[in-house]
Amino acid sequence: MHTANTTDARLTELEIKASYAEELLEQLNTTIYRQQQQIDRLLREVTGLREQLPEGTTPVLRSLRDDLPPHY
Repeated sequence: MHTANTTDARLTELEIKASYAEELLEQLNTTIYRQQQQIDRLLREVTGLREQLPEGTTPVLRSLRDDLPPHY
């Protein structure tokens, strides 16, 4: 049978764990918010770059391997 001290100790441990979980959740929410801001900014930049292309021009897709120096 659990004594009052054991129950209090277990309750305290659960409260500590819940506190850490809340803090972690807040950090994750902040990270997701910042990442969404970055994504939105990048989408605006891509849209702006596409608008700079001359009318009727299709972007040329290149492989990154084309940019490797000859010694690779």
